[in-house]
Amino acid sequence: MVKKNRSEIFSWIKAIGISIILAVVVKNFIFANYLVKGESMNPTLHNGNRLIVNKVNYDFSMPKHGEIIIFHATSTKDYVKRVIGLPGDTIVYQNDQLYRNGKKVDEPYLDKYKKKLSNGQLDYDFSLEELTGKQRVPKGKLWVMGDNRRNSSDSREFGFIDIDQVVGKVSLRYYPFSEVNVYSASK
Repeated sequence: MVKKNRSEIFSWIKAIGISIILAVVVKNFIFANYLVKGESMNPTLHNGNRLIVNKVNYDFSMPKHGEIIIFHATSTKDYVKRVIGLPGDTIVYQNDQLYRNGKKVDEPYLDKYKKKLSNGQLDYDFSLEELTGKQRVPKGKLWVMGDNRRNSSDSREFGFIDIDQVVGKVSLRYYPFSEVNVYSASK
C-alpha cells in the first residue's frame, strides 16, 4: 500500500513538473502576454488592453500588410503598430488616403476616427521619399504606423524598423473580456 502511494505521488510530481516545463516553453518561445500602454492604436486597441502575441509566426513567414505587431522600439520598450509597408513597397498618404504601390488601401480600422473628424484630415500628406529619402521600403525593413494617426510615434517619426526587431504578431485581445477579439491582417 505504501509503495502504491509513493508511486502515485511520484506520478503527480512528474505530471506537475512536465506541466510547468511546458508552460515555461510556451510562454517564452511560442506566445507572449503584452499590455497596451498608450493611445497610439486607438480605436483598434486601447490603453490597458491585454494581448496574446504569436512569437513563432514570423520564424516561418513574413509579416503581412495590415497585421498588428509588437516590436522592440528600444532596448527597454516594445511598441504595438500596424504593418503598412513591406520590403519593396512605395507608400504615399494624400488627401487622407493611403496608397501602397500606387493603389488605394482600404483601412476600415480608421473609419471610427474619420467619422468623428469635424474638420481636417486624420493624417498629413507624406511620401516615403519625403520622410526617408528612399522611394521604397528597403529589404529587411518594415514601415509601421499606429491607427491613431494624429497621436502615434511610428515610422513617420523614427523611420523603418528592422524585421529582426519584430517580437511577433498580435493574435488575440483577451482583456477586457467585453472586447475579446482575434486579429488577422487587414489589407
